[in-house]
Amino acid sequence: MDNNERELLQGKIKELTQKVNELEELVQNTAVPIIPSIIPDTILIPVSGEVSINRFGVMIPKILGYANDQSTDSVILDFTAITFKKVKDLELLGKYIESLTSSLKLMGIQVLIVGFTPLFAQELVRSQQPFVKELMAFSTFKTALQYLMKEKGLAFTTIK
Repeated sequence: MDNNERELLQGKIKELTQKVNELEELVQNTAVPIIPSIIPDTILIPVSGEVSINRFGVMIPKILGYANDQSTDSVILDFTAITFKKVKDLELLGKYIESLTSSLKLMGIQVLIVGFTPLFAQELVRSQQPFVKELMAFSTFKTALQYLMKEKGLAFTTIK
């Protein structure tokens, strides 16, 4: 292989490495959707997909940073898309939920949990992880929003 071929290959490798880095950043940014709610200072975070160290390693700092930067006072974590069958390590998931909720609470942010299926809820209780008793959980996103609206003195009105 001559120098020209080597330089072309090195240039191509550099170009592909940059593209891979860009795509990895895109995946990380889209892996944690943070949705502002109609209720002021409230965000919804749907949790879906893989329950892993890497995923939560990206999620937790992103959520904490966003909540801090956007003067958030309430976070709704939605686990509707996570079924017990998808969770390979319930203890690991529990540690991440505890880490995220505890961090948010220390920041003065109220955390509401929605979307645990009955089987998932039973397994979390059976795990006897202490944080489970501290969770403020609701069956649906709608009921959590209704609770927050009442708590914040808000109401929907019909425009005629």
